[in-house]
Amino acid sequence: MRKFIIVTGGVLSGLGKGVVTASIGLLFKLKGYRVTMQKIDPYVNVDAGTMNPYEHGEVFVTHDGKETDLDIGRYERFLDEELSAENYITTGQVYWRVIHRERAGAFLGKTVQVIPHITDEIKRLIQLPLEKEHAQIGVIEVGGTVGDIESLPFLEALRQLKDELPREDTFFVHLTLLPHIATSDEIKTKPTQHSVKELRAIGIQPNAIVARCDRPIPDSVKRKIALFCDVSQENIFEDQDLPSIYEIPITMKAQGLDRQIAKELALSPRKADLNPWEKRLKRIQNPSQHVLIGIVGKYIQLADSYISITEALIHAGADLDVGVKLRWISAEQLNQDGAEVHLQGLDGVLIPGGFGDRGIEGKVLAVNYVRRKQLPFFGICLGLQCAVIEYARASLGLAEANSSEFNSNTPYPVIDLLDDQKQVTDKGGTMRLGAYKAILKQETRSYSCYRKTSIYERHRHRYEFNPIYRNLFEEGGMRIAATSPDDRLAEIVELVDHPWFVGVQFHPEFRSHFLSPHPLFSGFLRACLDQKTPSSPASC
Repeated sequence: MRKFIIVTGGVLSGLGKGVVTASIGLLFKLKGYRVTMQKIDPYVNVDAGTMNPYEHGEVFVTHDGKETDLDIGRYERFLDEELSAENYITTGQVYWRVIHRERAGAFLGKTVQVIPHITDEIKRLIQLPLEKEHAQIGVIEVGGTVGDIESLPFLEALRQLKDELPREDTFFVHLTLLPHIATSDEIKTKPTQHSVKELRAIGIQPNAIVARCDRPIPDSVKRKIALFCDVSQENIFEDQDLPSIYEIPITMKAQGLDRQIAKELALSPRKADLNPWEKRLKRIQNPSQHVLIGIVGKYIQLADSYISITEALIHAGADLDVGVKLRWISAEQLNQDGAEVHLQGLDGVLIPGGFGDRGIEGKVLAVNYVRRKQLPFFGICLGLQCAVIEYARASLGLAEANSSEFNSNTPYPVIDLLDDQKQVTDKGGTMRLGAYKAILKQETRSYSCYRKTSIYERHRHRYEFNPIYRNLFEEGGMRIAATSPDDRLAEIVELVDHPWFVGVQFHPEFRSHFLSPHPLFSGFLRACLDQKTPSSPASC
């Protein structure tokens, strides 16, 4: 059995297709089906790796090292599963593959065209995850909006796939906007009508419409949408603005979206048990206590730049029955104003990953503050590197210590380029990417969180802790808590005489899921709680 549920969007971007798609995938997984998910991004980039976070939000990394759109992370967090490179398609990937085949003579002299060669490759890539993962249902999100010129080959390929498969093997969900006009107090359906008209002109009739709105949709509006869009009224669903994205699967199930999809895909009736999900959600909605965490970064103007980190904190908080409040702090502004102005009153500080020298000195100042004030600290990727730079300068007497990324002439390059990166010139897909094994030392704070000596974590960086300074740091009080299996690379650093000071070279946020939070984020929040009650020990 192979069924396809395709989610498209119209009117404008940012309506929440990724959350609706992830919710559908979760509901069918909970029904007992083997589900895989896929994101189609129509931009010409081969992957998301070279894109600025302000352009497209966070770059998510799969376990096999694919740099993807942030929605792949959303799918993993909802499904509580790992996805792979095959679960992500871009226009650049498709054309790259077809052009390479053309250069190799695979088309036997034929003229290579969008139809059938590009669309055939798209169909092959769409079906690949189901074959590889032996999945029964593939849930596919088409990025962008209907009418975008770059989406046309993908929608044409999906139209062909629909016609090639039996009628009950495909189901199209179309997400649109239902704006409310305050002056006339009316919900307007015309944008939805035009969006569906665009989709039908391509040859795709949606089976269901999910309408994003800021209020309940009256039956009269649903009847109008059903009439003008040729969709059964029982297949019109509302997607109201909600405080948490983790409420969406519950609201979709309550309205019967999964039931209607299953019915039209000729699937046997099954129930989706959302009880564990609902219990976890209640802790988000009504936590017994709160902590205030400061995130010191350079991309704070766009929260999606750090979406996996904010979600990982939510996951850990829900597990511990703790509400996590965030204070977003510009590293550049902190450098101008001083750490005391921005960090006072916090229960903990997190410094996330990033690239480039902008804001670095502000992050180093933040590390200095939390180290002196004994405030719980969690440094991720670049956050670890800033912690190493600060400790070298303030505690080891290396006043001009720096990363060679920020100052190629530093006399003390405590952070330096990986040896295998020194000859690399291409930017895309050339960093240390994906899951790597690390060995934890017992009697470290990190080990007390993981409770095992061998871990696999995902990386995305070019620079590392310089091993020639390792003995100096360990003698000075910063221990290497985890290393690569050959003991060459430092994966985790900790301060011995600090309540909770942990820096990791990898990205633990990529492996945090709603129902299974990452142990380091849980450990960090526990330490932040201990900060509020100093008499209790900081532990995991």
